[in-house]
Amino acid sequence: MIDLGISKMALIGAVALIVIGPEKLPKVARTVGTLLGKAQRYVADVKAEVNRSMELDELKKMKETMESAARDVQQSVQTTAADFEKSWAETTQGLESSASPASWESSPAPAYKSPRKNWRIKRGATPLWYKQRQGVRTHAQSGAARVARFRPRSRT
Repeated sequence: MIDLGISKMALIGAVALIVIGPEKLPKVARTVGTLLGKAQRYVADVKAEVNRSMELDELKKMKETMESAARDVQQSVQTTAADFEKSWAETTQGLESSASPASWESSPAPAYKSPRKNWRIKRGATPLWYKQRQGVRTHAQSGAARVARFRPRSRT
């Protein structure tokens, strides 16, 4: 890169002042600044895109390794399960027929019983203490009774 120090920047500014002139120098400086800003943003976008593509490649490689590891685990589980089934079949082959699973199926299963005690009672989600504090009506009251309840009392 070009090493621009304060002395070199001052020299460039003095030459620009002489060549361009004091009237046009601010406008040229603004234009150069905007162009440099656009160039920096473009370079940053290109760097970000390159980083994203590199990360995508790394993620693809990681995905492939994970898939191969999962396949290996699945195959080992299947072989272990097959070995277990073979050994189980060999072990249970000599057992009596009276303890067979068919005799277990002959016993009746208990009927399902709901865990709720009384399902006819409506249960609200709002607790009673909240309703009482907020003034929510819990009992039905006629319109006339409600008017009589909230009517101001006379002071005579």
